[in-house]
Amino acid sequence: MSTTFLDFEKPIAELQSRIDELRDTTAEGTVDIGAEIAKLQAKSDKLLRDTFTKLTPWQKTQVARHPQRPHFKHYVAGLFDEFVPLAGDRAFGDDQAIMGGFAQFRGQRVMVLGHEKGEDTASRLRHNFGMAKPEGYRKAIRLVELADRFGLPIVTLVDTSGAFPGIQAEERGQAEAIARSTEACLAAGVPVVAAIVGEGGSGGAVALAAGNRVLMFEHAIYSVISPEGCASILWRTADKAADAAEAMRVTAQDLKHFGVIDTIVPEPVGGAHRDHAGAIVNLGDAVEKALGELGGLGRDELKRGRAAKFLAMGRL
Repeated sequence: MSTTFLDFEKPIAELQSRIDELRDTTAEGTVDIGAEIAKLQAKSDKLLRDTFTKLTPWQKTQVARHPQRPHFKHYVAGLFDEFVPLAGDRAFGDDQAIMGGFAQFRGQRVMVLGHEKGEDTASRLRHNFGMAKPEGYRKAIRLVELADRFGLPIVTLVDTSGAFPGIQAEERGQAEAIARSTEACLAAGVPVVAAIVGEGGSGGAVALAAGNRVLMFEHAIYSVISPEGCASILWRTADKAADAAEAMRVTAQDLKHFGVIDTIVPEPVGGAHRDHAGAIVNLGDAVEKALGELGGLGRDELKRGRAAKFLAMGRL
């Protein structure tokens, strides 16, 4: 699958297009231009590295939303064995914006759950672009409580622009469901490791991210509102989204500084969408380390530590 280039990657796209043209020429056997291709590829690789070492918050937002970025199903396939999906909230229905189930992670039995955005038109509609309704959060509550009952560590993968804001969701108690999902994560007597793997938007993200350890990919974002939403409120135009992203401190680097997250997980050069396997391995190593640090703690210690962590946020 060819990479979809973002607006700020146009110089890289132009170089890559030239390289592809030269490779086609070589394939036709008319002339050997391998040295020229190698030179251009080295230039493209350097430009890619340089570009991604100085991304602005708005550019990181674009990378976090990249349509080819790995999603929940990719992480499950790459990191977890014996995945047994669980469906439904036992009250209304099954919301596929949030998925989860029992799994084996590097020799340890766990409960894994997270947002699934989908990767093509049909799957995105089926998963509602990762925007969960109340039944999705009530499913999450059910899975968290089930894991707590059986003493299984919980791993959550957060990737949502926010909870679904539709009328039907509000009628079924969206705010209450988000609050109770957050409460369930905070109350669990087992280790909870949350990872922001793409977008972490508003309460829809916090509902699955109230963990003992919060990990975050280096080009992911995590915020109380989208930059466009913030710009619309402050400047009454979404055109100021880049300014809003700068002011909101949405990046992993800022959030680590403020103590909102614990660990920044490195991404392959050019972002996770360019190397799924590399990104998945990096995340797996970070999750394994976090679970190892929490493994010796008792139920009360885990609860107290989690509560203290979140109560300390925002204090000077």
